[in-house]
Formats: sequence, C-alpha cells, structure tokens
Amino acid sequence: MATDDPNPTPEGPIPGGRVRHGTGVDATRAFPTNAYPDHLDPFVLFERFYIDPDAGFPMHPHRGFEIVTYMLEGGMDHEDSLGVSNTARAGDAMHITTGEGIRHSEFPADGAACSGLQLWVNLPRSEKDADPDYADAAAAELPTAEYEGATVTTVVGEGSPLETHTPLTYRDVELTDGWTWTIPDGWTGFCFGVSGSGTVDGREFETGDVRAVSDAASVDLRTDDELRVVAVAGRPHGDPIEQRGPVVF
Repeated sequence: MATDDPNPTPEGPIPGGRVRHGTGVDATRAFPTNAYPDHLDPFVLFERFYIDPDAGFPMHPHRGFEIVTYMLEGGMDHEDSLGVSNTARAGDAMHITTGEGIRHSEFPADGAACSGLQLWVNLPRSEKDADPDYADAAAAELPTAEYEGATVTTVVGEGSPLETHTPLTYRDVELTDGWTWTIPDGWTGFCFGVSGSGTVDGREFETGDVRAVSDAASVDLRTDDELRVVAVAGRPHGDPIEQRGPVVF
C-alpha cells in the first residue's frame, strides 16, 4: 500500500536484530535495526542485553536523553559521575537523565552473567541541557496488578516511583491467556517479546519480536501457553532524533 510517510511503521511484528557491542556485550535490539532502521519518536532505541561475567561497559559518557534499565536476570553494578553506586537485580529498575552530560559504568554483579532491558528516550529540545539525575526502584516498589489472563507490573507510569521527563508508560506483562494494551491517543508505542510465544493483533509473536504502534488505540495480546512482553508507549516530541553513539542531539 502506498504511503506518504518516508519512515512508515511496520504493520506487523518483526524479529529484533542482533547487536554486538564493542565491549563484548551481546544484545537483541528492537530498533533501530536493518529490518526497522528508524527511531520511534520519542524513543531512540530499545534492546535486551546479555552481559557475561567478564564483560560490561566501562565508564563512558552520555548526553541528551533518558535511560530506563529494567533487570530480568542476575544483577548489574552501576556507578556514575554523580557519585551514585547501586546494584540492580532481577525486577529492579533504574532511570537516568543524561541531560547536559553524565558518565557511568555497568558491569555484572557477583561474578555472574546478567540480562536486562534498556530503553533510550529522547529529551525535548528545551530540556537537552537538563541537570543529570539518577533514580532507582526495587522490584517491591513497582506496582503489580492481577488480571484474568495477565499479570502486569508498571515500571514507569501510574504508581511507579520512577518519573521521566517524557510522559510514558512502561509495563511488564506476563500472559497466561489474553490482555488488551490501551495506548493514549496520539502516543507512539511498541511491545517486545521477552519470553514465550503468542499473538499480537492475531499475528504470531515470539521471543525477540517487536511490534511498533503509531496509529492504534489498543493492541490485543494473546497466548495459548505463556508469553511475557514489555509494552511501552510515550508522547512524541515531534523533534528529529539525531543519535551519534552515546549522544542524542
């Protein structure tokens, strides 16, 4: 079907791309990838990372965006130029406003491998020079709701102690049947397969798949077995996203 949008959102789920970071860290990236080479305003990138015991990210700089890290397995040691030192374990989350500039390091804790999810969120032009900041939340602080067919944990959004400059919702959804994901009008979103398999809007959806959404008010998630996804949506800024490595202009 013809479209006037130079960067159309893929209509159905697509597999994430494999990324090998220079520090020896492997990741499954939702976007940007060869299959989906664009950013998804207000989101710069999203990936699941896997860090072996002898790998990690030494102290490095970031500027111009926000980072939300959500741990799935193991623990990760974080240190930064603000003087913060914290170990995030499975179910814990961290939020960093890089703003005018911050340096941090990320290494697996306790000599064991770890895995988690990392989201980069663009800052609007007016907040690119915001003061850098850090916050974290333990798993017990993130609100969890039980529905018929799904358990939903809010990582960012109503009830979570983590607040972002960009209005967004970030949910960890564990399905045993079905759940309808409702997206605020005018927002952009995506869901990413963490484990298991099922369907998204009737199309097959597996671990590592991503479904980007830019024009739907709701998304139907279902499984005949088990499916775990993260569902993220945010209000677009309408600003061009120009990423140069660790900096977003």
